[in-house]
Amino acid sequence: MDTEHVFEQAKKWILEAGDRIRSSFDKTLNVHTKSDPNDLVTDIDRDTEKFFIEKIRGTFPEHRILGEEGFGDTLSDLEGVVWIIDPIDGTMNFIHQQRNFAISIGIYENGKGKIGLVYDIVHKELYHAKEGSGAFLNGRELPKLERANVKESIVAMNATWVMENKMVDHNMLIPLIREARGTRSYGSAAIELVYVATGRVNAYISPRLAPWDYAGGAIIVEEAGGSVTSLNGDKLDMLNKSSVFAAGPGLHGEILEQYLKAGKIE
Repeated sequence: MDTEHVFEQAKKWILEAGDRIRSSFDKTLNVHTKSDPNDLVTDIDRDTEKFFIEKIRGTFPEHRILGEEGFGDTLSDLEGVVWIIDPIDGTMNFIHQQRNFAISIGIYENGKGKIGLVYDIVHKELYHAKEGSGAFLNGRELPKLERANVKESIVAMNATWVMENKMVDHNMLIPLIREARGTRSYGSAAIELVYVATGRVNAYISPRLAPWDYAGGAIIVEEAGGSVTSLNGDKLDMLNKSSVFAAGPGLHGEILEQYLKAGKIE
């Protein structure tokens, strides 16, 4: 793969898609539900994914695509070049707030993350990373993440996970939240991951996400010097749903050993 050429095309398309989404703000959205009443999708989500698929297929016909809305390929492996796309990560925010949502793209070659892009459309913040080249925000390189401990940290996590639920033993997370300096929840995994990369938050935890939620952001966090794994410390699964835990150096190991490994994670 010609990484630089693929990156330049992806950057061009994600900015163009962002312009298209911003222009939709004054239009009436057609909102549909998917797996449950809170799992929402709009025509803008679907049209944006189709936009990327048309561009990718026309320029890189040998590349494969895994997209949230199902218009790409059905994949059983990550051989070759695979684009993993979330056309709008944070659809509920898009519908209710018209902010705190992003386009997320992760480009993988033979299962290895090569290019990550996350575009916070409302704030016009484009985060990107290429393997081995660092992480960037609007073209300026982000400083490498510094070490932190739990007491000095802000943890991004949905409040759902510190109540009794089917996915994770909430009792293991309560001490972490009590010990941390503070918590935040933005409603978009892609945004919360890049906020780890910038140091706006120090850690991000979610017991269940799909690959398109984290494929782009994970590359950016790692290029900023952080670590991204499952809550068990395993490598993320880019074909199936997984728990996600991202944090900066030192903090990732501290939280994993002292809080997460004691609990039950489905």
